[in-house]
Amino acid sequence: MSYLEYFIIGIGLSMDAFAVAVCKGLSIKKLSIKAPVTVGLYFGIFQALMPLIGFYLGSVFKTYITSFDHWIAFILLALIGANMIKESSEKDCETDASLNFKNMILLAIATSIDALAIGITFSLLPDTKIFPAIAIIGSTTFALSFAGVKIGNVFGMKYKSKAEFTGGCILIIMGIKILVEHLFGL
Repeated sequence: MSYLEYFIIGIGLSMDAFAVAVCKGLSIKKLSIKAPVTVGLYFGIFQALMPLIGFYLGSVFKTYITSFDHWIAFILLALIGANMIKESSEKDCETDASLNFKNMILLAIATSIDALAIGITFSLLPDTKIFPAIAIIGSTTFALSFAGVKIGNVFGMKYKSKAEFTGGCILIIMGIKILVEHLFGL
């Protein structure tokens, strides 16, 4: 995979975190630099950590599933993408202004579960460079989460559903790309 593809996947994965960051921004009355940095760090670190865990888990089982690994990659990306598209129609924004450890850890885990599945997908692809991939995914998520808090504080819910929909579409397209490349040797 290319660095551009890692970046595109990073954007897709970070849309859940972006949407939650927008909600955080909505709930914060007086915004200082602490909130966007804190949210960005939690989400960025977890979005980088989960694919790494998934990559090593997938590597353990890789020898057993190599004959149909492209289908697994496609199905995982398509399911994650479809779920994000479905969630994009939900209008809720249930979060509070708290940046305490327990609250942020729970949000970071919840927004990065799909990244674990992406890590498994990465382990099935022959040319994945996991450390550049997680660095790009983590830094992309940090930047978009940082921006999400600020956008949410200024503009509100306007961009939340569009971000989740776009992220879902990106992940589905990447899944189709992986499947087509494998099936047709492109």
